[in-house]
Amino acid sequence: MDEAIIFNSSHLFGFFSVFNPDAIKDIKLYKGGIPARYGGRVSSVLDIFQKEGNSKEFHANGGIGAVASRLLLEGPIIKDKAAFLIGGRGSYAHLFLPLFDQDNTAYFYDLNTKINYNINDRNSIFLSGYFGRDVFGISESFVNTYGNALGNFRWNHLFSDKLFSNLSLIYSDYYYGLKLDFVGFNWNSGIQNFNVKYDLKNYVNDKLQINYGINNIYYQFNPGKIEPSNPTSGIVEEQLIQKYANEFAAYIDVEHDISENLSLGYGLRFSNFIRLGQDELNVYANDNPVFYNSDLKIYQEGTPIETINPGRKGSLATFNNFEPRFSLAYTLNDNTSFKTSYTRLAQYLHLLSNTSSPTPLDVWTPSGPFTKPQLLDQYAFGFFRNIKNGEYSLESEVFYKDIQNRIDYIDGANLIANDAIEQVILNGEARAYGLELLLRKNEGQFQGWLAYTLSKSEQRTPGRTIEEVGINNGAWYNTPYDKTHDISFYGSYDLNEKWSFNTNFVFQTGQPTNYPIGQFEFQGLTIPYYGLRNSERLPAYHRLDLSATMTPRKNKNRKWKAEWVFSIYNAYNRRNAASINFSRNQDTGANEAIRTSIFGIVPAVTYNFKF
Repeated sequence: MDEAIIFNSSHLFGFFSVFNPDAIKDIKLYKGGIPARYGGRVSSVLDIFQKEGNSKEFHANGGIGAVASRLLLEGPIIKDKAAFLIGGRGSYAHLFLPLFDQDNTAYFYDLNTKINYNINDRNSIFLSGYFGRDVFGISESFVNTYGNALGNFRWNHLFSDKLFSNLSLIYSDYYYGLKLDFVGFNWNSGIQNFNVKYDLKNYVNDKLQINYGINNIYYQFNPGKIEPSNPTSGIVEEQLIQKYANEFAAYIDVEHDISENLSLGYGLRFSNFIRLGQDELNVYANDNPVFYNSDLKIYQEGTPIETINPGRKGSLATFNNFEPRFSLAYTLNDNTSFKTSYTRLAQYLHLLSNTSSPTPLDVWTPSGPFTKPQLLDQYAFGFFRNIKNGEYSLESEVFYKDIQNRIDYIDGANLIANDAIEQVILNGEARAYGLELLLRKNEGQFQGWLAYTLSKSEQRTPGRTIEEVGINNGAWYNTPYDKTHDISFYGSYDLNEKWSFNTNFVFQTGQPTNYPIGQFEFQGLTIPYYGLRNSERLPAYHRLDLSATMTPRKNKNRKWKAEWVFSIYNAYNRRNAASINFSRNQDTGANEAIRTSIFGIVPAVTYNFKF
């Protein structure tokens, strides 16, 4: 957002987006052909820019609702020369939970800001920021807090009518923490990065545009600081070893219209990643931090043969990658077009996710001595067709992704507050492929779209030697993100000037997870054991949202315009499972499955206004 990295893009586990719609100017999603100016991701890129503020007159808009409220203000600081924008949101539905004998809590708040100043016809500066926090708690014993904070200073300079530059100084901070009173400690961690970007656009002529630039990102990873939460806690304060890295990239990107029907995009990105020194580093025999026990046929944490202190000045590992990009678009006629692309991407940060966890406490670790960067080769082919003079449109795309150096954790791995994460991860590979279809109705009282994706996302972690079994015996298995079927429907109907109606329906194949397939008794304890990794699934996720908007007719002649929105989230109260955990009932002694469901039906009334 405004060129800064967002590590978690949702509020309240997906109920809201961290991107405030009132503050957004432009959104671009790149999935297939990703331009060379983007890097560091092997999935996709969502590029969002906030509004710049109105430099001519003051405006405000907002909403007051039963679940959340929002307010956005924008206006001139110096008319036609400088402007500001500030917007805030917050939810408070948790305040009503005590009425239903619930002492749990779940809420968020965020703030968007932006200032712009036109120095002259050739120079403009922008200062933007964002701060957001989510809080999720179960009574007072478990409280999870997480969120993003970012700031960006940009200077736009126009060298000539054909050459434009953008210099950005960016700061981003992702915080995530836990308060666990029942075990007596608090855990705080996060990722900070400082990014310098310099981009240039050169409009050579009407048919040729060349983009090029450099950027440098410095990362600081705080795996966690553990502190006692009360005076009687037996926990000793401990700061886990912090990690540091630097990522540099240079790129050139060409947009070339060969003819009226054929356009090409091609470019090259060079990326360099240095895992910088740290206070302590474990050394292992044969550089192998994971030990394979051939008798038990399991992986175990390796034992360091020594611990060295390389210090902050040196480097632990260096990686260099060339990332070519190519895309082609061909317009057959006014209604039909095709596109195809090839993309090579490198991702130097790795995400380890416990698929059964309902919290966003995922573990990020940088590439280094024991972990290579992920490398993606992606191929895509798309088709677009206008139907009935544009009243309808059909888009389709097929894709295939091949990823090297995909990591996963060994069975029984401890991911949280682990000071030697290399002891619980193995390197493998991944692949994803699928078909996407999107049918839109673009005109008339009723408009909307229907989207369907059929896809597969899987990975393989084979053994490093002939005797090792790997994960799932070296066979392909589902990634945590695999969704065989993904269906979305959106519809809007304008009944008249006063009433309009909207509906939204989503269906997704359940998330892969692990269930116990048996148990055994050991010294009076019942111990479950599990089958193959990610071989089970949570129940399918689906829900229906409905809303009706009433706009008073008197809005036409007033500066103050308002509307009432009556909505129902999850209209048929589907208790979608965020996770399913297994335990023994204390009263009956029987095994039972316990489903954790975050949201059921949520009716709401919102009063929206603007002036």
